[in-house]
Amino acid sequence: MLVCGLLLAIGPALAEEPGFEPEGWAYKMAAELLSPFCPGRTLAECPSPNAESLRLWIITQEAAGRSRADVEEELYARYGDDIRSAPRAEGFGLTAYVLPILAFVGGGGFLAWFLKRHTGGDDDDDQPPPPAVADLDPELLRQVDEDLGG
Repeated sequence: MLVCGLLLAIGPALAEEPGFEPEGWAYKMAAELLSPFCPGRTLAECPSPNAESLRLWIITQEAAGRSRADVEEELYARYGDDIRSAPRAEGFGLTAYVLPILAFVGGGGFLAWFLKRHTGGDDDDDQPPPPAVADLDPELLRQVDEDLGG
């Protein structure tokens, strides 16, 4: 009973400690990497026995004191960049980050131009002014008045 009380008192303090990870980086890494054995699934979701042994290898590497960066580099060397869940933000992989931004900005500019053009906008200079009534033929004006009953 006393042990349970101590754990309840100390638990929140440990959780608030910076750098405290209850599961460690190995579990997070397995959730972030794509499985080389189950296309389209993360390593954590893959039910393959090979994926299970790779997850255990990652946990073992963490327990042995290796850094996450070292383990990631070894996995990328072994399985290639296909296990990355997101492309690198360098070289050709940078286009995966830049193209959506360019498409958004370009689409917004096109939409603004289109709406301004088709809603009339402030460009009334393109249309010729309507003819003045004084410029019309007096005979024509008289016929219009007769036809309208005026």
